[in-house]
Amino acid sequence: METVAGIKYTKGPNGGRGFVHINLDIHGDNELLEDFLDLADIESRKNEPCYPMEDVFRAEYERRGLKYNV
Repeated sequence: METVAGIKYTKGPNGGRGFVHINLDIHGDNELLEDFLDLADIESRKNEPCYPMEDVFRAEYERRGLKYNV
């Protein structure tokens, strides 16, 4: 396997797939890496409840004691 500065591969407990450790100080400005991390975050949240933005705004205005006009 090719070695790249700032990237370390770790095998899993059975010697198979494991982990990739990426030094963000070196690769943090990489747009492809940012896209990958965004997709991983989206995937982790796919079963979370979803609320209409209108409801979120209304609740926040009410919490602050403000009148919500749309």
